[in-house]
Amino acid sequence: MPSNKGSDILRTMKIERTSQVSGITRTMDLDVTEEQMRRFKARIELIQDIFPNLTADEREFIKTGIIKEEFDSLFSC
Repeated sequence: MPSNKGSDILRTMKIERTSQVSGITRTMDLDVTEEQMRRFKARIELIQDIFPNLTADEREFIKTGIIKEEFDSLFSC
């Protein structure tokens, strides 16, 4: 039976970003809090310290709007 503890509840926010590569605007549901987003906007901490629970691809999306497929196509040989 699922627990109702706050730490077990998935919290997501819709984050909208425009890719710095393609100019396409996308929205991603990410497991972040308003407090984490405030800290990110303050730009005084490393993104991996603010969002340790996110993947590198999800952090890249927050930072630049670039999704994995765009990133991979930029750096493929």
